[in-house]
Amino acid sequence: MENFAVFRTPKSIFYGRKAFENVGKEVRSRGKKALIVSDKIMAELGYVNECQNFLQKEGVDSAVYLGVNSEPTDTYVEESLELLKQEHCDVVISLGGGSCIDTAKAIAVLATNGGFIGDYMREKKIAENKSVPHIAIPTTAGTGSEATDVTVITNTKNDVKMMIKQPAFMPEVAIVDPLLSISSPPSITSATGVDALSHAIEAYLSRKSHPMTDTLALSAMKLIVKNLLTAYSDGKNVDAREAMSLGSLQAGMAFSNASVCLVHGMSRPIGALFHVPHGISNAMLLPAVLEFSKDACIDRLADIGRIFQSGNESLSNEEAAEMAVTSIKELCLKLNIPNLKGWGIDQNAFEGVVEKMAVDAIDSGSPGNNPRIPTHSELVELYHICYHYQFSTETKVL
Repeated sequence: MENFAVFRTPKSIFYGRKAFENVGKEVRSRGKKALIVSDKIMAELGYVNECQNFLQKEGVDSAVYLGVNSEPTDTYVEESLELLKQEHCDVVISLGGGSCIDTAKAIAVLATNGGFIGDYMREKKIAENKSVPHIAIPTTAGTGSEATDVTVITNTKNDVKMMIKQPAFMPEVAIVDPLLSISSPPSITSATGVDALSHAIEAYLSRKSHPMTDTLALSAMKLIVKNLLTAYSDGKNVDAREAMSLGSLQAGMAFSNASVCLVHGMSRPIGALFHVPHGISNAMLLPAVLEFSKDACIDRLADIGRIFQSGNESLSNEEAAEMAVTSIKELCLKLNIPNLKGWGIDQNAFEGVVEKMAVDAIDSGSPGNNPRIPTHSELVELYHICYHYQFSTETKVL
């Protein structure tokens, strides 16, 4: 390494079965009343009520915001922030998927630093004041947001998915309980699982990777590759769920410190304009982007190929790199990942915004971390390829 690197994580990470039970004590040591940021599904599953019970046992009051629905927007942030102020809450708990966690990150910072969440994009505004303590509790194994200093919020005024990264957005505590992910249906398990795999892969391929992130990214890939299909086909397999939760957590720490690349840069405009869940849009793009990038990262992609084909040490780096792409295509096929057309995105609508998507992707900064940095025209072509992409081992991207 020619330059130093920085590695940031939450102050405390509780990991393992029944880790959820620690939420009351963690809130009590930080405040008197918590705002729980969640969604209606989590409430229906009983998780919100369970969280409130843990808080009550420690003498902590709570208020609940259940307005998060799919991808997080500035509207959710404004609504939940207003509730936090009205209820005089001094701790934030996020309970749910990445959308709930990202929303909570935003309000924890805005509560003490003020302004519009978009002000913080590209560090135009720096969060100088300590944020409200945020305890992040994921219920899916995918985003890794519980261990990152990144929040992604859609600006509803211009349909841009804002990627905002500053140390103040890091949750103070992460509670990762794999038992909470058992309720995830197969479709969510597959999408979030490939999302976590994308995080690990992009952290490892990123131009900003370093030894600390490499260690976590490789470990995450091994856990996810070995357990994703089991968790998908047998959702009640706690061992597989536990391995996926750990893999997602490790991938989150890896990409938070190494940055993501082209997959995420292309994914955000798809989510903003067509409301495709983040994990699914990442999964749609991953194989084609790896094919596009392959020649610029043969050796590292070979390491990934050997994770899929462990024990086959006779492969050359070129063969192992090809094996990585082929194996990820096969995985997406088995997980029933659709292409953009298969998701239901209208082709005329797609054609009408593809140029804007390419601009927004480049503006996000993530493509600049990719081993092969695309031009605007190459991005437009790659979006077209992904629209019709077939996860066949015969498919090739130039």
